[in-house]
Amino acid sequence: MNAAAFYRTSIGKKSIVAVTGLILVGFIIGHLIGNLQIFLGPDWVNGYAEHLRELGTLLWLIRGVLLVTVILHIYFTIRLAIENKRARPRNYARKVHVKASFASRHMVVSGLVVFAFIIFHLLHFTGRNFNPQFPLLKNDPLNHYDVYSMMVYGFQNVYVSIFYIVGLFLLTLHLTHGASSFLQSLGLNDKRLTPRLARGGRIFAWLIFIGYTSIPVAILCGLVQPAQHL
Repeated sequence: MNAAAFYRTSIGKKSIVAVTGLILVGFIIGHLIGNLQIFLGPDWVNGYAEHLRELGTLLWLIRGVLLVTVILHIYFTIRLAIENKRARPRNYARKVHVKASFASRHMVVSGLVVFAFIIFHLLHFTGRNFNPQFPLLKNDPLNHYDVYSMMVYGFQNVYVSIFYIVGLFLLTLHLTHGASSFLQSLGLNDKRLTPRLARGGRIFAWLIFIGYTSIPVAILCGLVQPAQHL
């Protein structure tokens, strides 16, 4: 069986979903580590953002790879959902819903909403849109763009923070199923390992949720203040 034929099979599609999902999880962890530097002060976050900008062409290449990865992940997840729905007998619908978790039954919906959230998040912080204070920010003493203050002013908007937290909650639901089913998607199923992986996947997903949401919660509570007061 050649590569094209393999990727048309259910196993092939599941493999693509698993591998692309793993790549995206790696990005999620790295992005979280960068964002949590806001608790260390302006110099840390602004320096981190400046190092990313210094990557230049490489940064855009990484963004391009991530974009293709997201598209492939969504596309093949939808294809699998359609195939599963067509193959599922109506008489067993109730039985399948009992066995399946809420997260697994809504993988496509949560994935599409998370994708929309990512687009907004990029336009908001990377594109510096939707906030009148962003253009007023000056560079910090090291002549780096004040990403620290941008994040604070961005999350001081209650509606933005709520949307951010809701988006992360849906991402967490997506991860609780995706992380636990990774080995199964690759055809590596083990009676002892699979339950442990499922439990570990859920713990990992909620740790990611706590890590990300700690930023807007801290800002809304006034624990993190902007370096520039406009």
